[in-house]
Amino acid sequence: MNLGELSTMKQAKDIALKISVTYVLLGILWIVLSDYFSMIIAHEKLSMYIYFQRYKGWLFTLVTGMIIFLLVYRRTNELIISNEKLKKKEKQLQIRNQHYHSLFEQNPDAVLELSLDGNVVSVNSEAEGLLESTHEQLKEVKFSKFLDEVEMKRVTEYFFQTFKGWASTFETTIHLANNNRKILRCSLVPIIVNRKVTGIFAIARDITLHRENEEMVIASEKLSVIGQLAAAVAHEIRNPLTSLKGFIQLMQISNRINHDHLDIMLSEVDRIDLISGEMLILGKQQEFDLRREKLDDILKQVLVLMEAQAHLDNVSIQYKNLAEKPLYVLGEGNQLKQVFINIIKNAVESIPDNKDGNVSITLVTRGDDAHVVVADNGVGMEPERIGHLGEPFYSTKEKGTGLGLAVCQKIIERHKGHIHFQSEKEKGTAVEISLPIVDEEIPAASAD
Repeated sequence: MNLGELSTMKQAKDIALKISVTYVLLGILWIVLSDYFSMIIAHEKLSMYIYFQRYKGWLFTLVTGMIIFLLVYRRTNELIISNEKLKKKEKQLQIRNQHYHSLFEQNPDAVLELSLDGNVVSVNSEAEGLLESTHEQLKEVKFSKFLDEVEMKRVTEYFFQTFKGWASTFETTIHLANNNRKILRCSLVPIIVNRKVTGIFAIARDITLHRENEEMVIASEKLSVIGQLAAAVAHEIRNPLTSLKGFIQLMQISNRINHDHLDIMLSEVDRIDLISGEMLILGKQQEFDLRREKLDDILKQVLVLMEAQAHLDNVSIQYKNLAEKPLYVLGEGNQLKQVFINIIKNAVESIPDNKDGNVSITLVTRGDDAHVVVADNGVGMEPERIGHLGEPFYSTKEKGTGLGLAVCQKIIERHKGHIHFQSEKEKGTAVEISLPIVDEEIPAASAD
């Protein structure tokens, strides 16, 4: 017998007891009063005494009946009103329950209800399709079947965070049968009843195709950048090649080896090797693995490539590292290079030919973030155009696609950073990129 039934029985006993006590008290009161009045009437008039004695029982029945009727009516009316309210609440509860089931079953995302010990309580059809398992199979399976050791540890931390009543959102990669892999964007939401976490809702969406499309756009934009840099790099390489050719011809004519010339030739060869090596690294297709990268090294490697285009456009580039200690970020070096190349390239191209161009690159620390500020003295832009920067297919260039900055923003977002633009017409533009600093040594981790 549950608590509700016990409460109802107690309430019924209380009502019955109240009516019984009322009836007994009325009876006692009636006996005392009627006997008292009988004695008074008997002294005054015998016929009235006989008349009163004959009908006092009927009078008692009538009075007590009316009183009991009023008591029962009042209590019954309260019960009926309470019952109507209860029925109304039950109906509202049924409607809410149907809303919940509709949200659960018809949700386009996979939804799993989990107990506090991590067991599956219920799932919708989307979850069964996403995990390629039935509800019964998922009840008995451990999530380590879908996650590797590193991801399992990371996801478990999110679970413990949700136990404290905090919702969390993250991305992870699951592994299914036949080496099938899916990238999921997941949300963990606590189920709170009476201010206590009683379970967890896990909501997941398959973003594998979306992520592949992102990678294709990033790779396409990278190839576009490499193609535009190729002419400047070819020009930059041609200068040391000309020097090499001159020294070799001089040695052929003089039939002598000049060691000073050899040193110059070796430095020119190293210069060619450095530029071509950076081009090869930039063009190489790599997995997006987050590693501990030194930001200063990445910027210096980018400058090797960008100085070539800057020389062609008669623009000088200055780089300052104002950080008091080496700054490391968790990221993919090749994609960060792509961002900085795009930003610096835009800065160089914004400077008109008739102006002494200058682009400054500054690395500073602000709080827990590293900030890279790329400022130019180009044509600048109106404030209303700044809000549209980063939108796909919105470009300030005559032949621009608008994908460059959109890709840059997407890459920086995936690195948990931000891009901020500031510009003034005819005075120039400053682009500030912030990335969270990591101090301790962190092993490589997949960004999926």
